[in-house]
Amino acid sequence: MKIVILCGGKGTRLSEETKKIPKPMVKIGTKPILIHIMNFYKSYGFEDFILATGYKQNIIREYFKKNKSFKKVKVVNTGLNTLTGGRLLRLKKYFNKNETFFLTYGDGVINLNLKNLIKFHKKNNKIATMTAVKPPVRFGELIIQKNIVKKFEEKPQSSSGWINGGFFVLNYKIFKYIKNDMIMLEREPLERLVKIKQLTAYKHFGFWQCMDTLRDKILLNKIFRKKTPWLN
Repeated sequence: MKIVILCGGKGTRLSEETKKIPKPMVKIGTKPILIHIMNFYKSYGFEDFILATGYKQNIIREYFKKNKSFKKVKVVNTGLNTLTGGRLLRLKKYFNKNETFFLTYGDGVINLNLKNLIKFHKKNNKIATMTAVKPPVRFGELIIQKNIVKKFEEKPQSSSGWINGGFFVLNYKIFKYIKNDMIMLEREPLERLVKIKQLTAYKHFGFWQCMDTLRDKILLNKIFRKKTPWLN
């Protein structure tokens, strides 16, 4: 299975680092968080990556000219101001009809069991599966009933329930719901899938942490110095 990693955003909430480099290249320990994410997929035998770049994309491209740790890495410039859905749409040509693939963001780590995630996706036979997590308030809230997402609200003011953890399994049919560059995957496409009961949620109770701010980066480095839970 191919893995799409969204690497094109400007990372403005981590401007202390992203003035010079794209957020996926910010280091946790001695390696960019992007490499931690890719090593996570590699640990399950998945090494066919498509990196959807944009902001400072040449830095990522140059890095992978030298780094040959993975079997297959495509670095694709999906535009500077393209939104998340638009970035995915620009990759449509790399997939076959009815193909299933992973998608995640270039700024979060998790100790998810990918084999179980795939089984869950196949069993439910829907267009999209979202990994739901329960971290601190600040992210998109999910209302789930019998593994079907009933409501999805991106980044509400407060939340005490499940949120979008960012590790998706998607079917090629997702492209039908993305019209252009200025579509956010987390808005119209996922909201439409909710209405037609084509978005399921895989509940993950283990470790998850994103790197949204400098505080998150400091926390991840602190965790990394003690252990690497996303590779256990």
